[in-house]
Amino acid sequence: MQPCFHLAYHVTDLDAARAFYGGLLGCAEGRSTGTWVDFNFFGHQISLHLGTPFRTGNTGKVGDHMVPMPHLGVVLDMAAWKALATRLTEAGLTFIIAPTIRFEGEPGEQSTMFFTDPCGNPIEIKGFADESGVFAS
Repeated sequence: MQPCFHLAYHVTDLDAARAFYGGLLGCAEGRSTGTWVDFNFFGHQISLHLGTPFRTGNTGKVGDHMVPMPHLGVVLDMAAWKALATRLTEAGLTFIIAPTIRFEGEPGEQSTMFFTDPCGNPIEIKGFADESGVFAS
């Protein structure tokens, strides 16, 4: 079994979460009850529980951007990242940081995009043309 992470956090509306994670992001829904729902978040398990989402602020300086902290995310191969960026852009999603390339020409060059789910939870999706760049220094 390939290791995967599990992350549980709060959302204020399970129906909105289902539409966003399942519909827009394309994550398969797993088990659920009336108070939580699991999703396959690009090969990892997230559990969304009804409650007050964690407090965030744009306090993380990355390059020229201040990014929301804390945030969750995933690293995709470039083809999957581009396909998702196109789908989210065409759906009219409001981005915190629109799909872009950062650290261009440097170790760790990556594509990135930041947005929030309907409950305000920040998400970053990264794309790498070469997997070895994920931990490049």
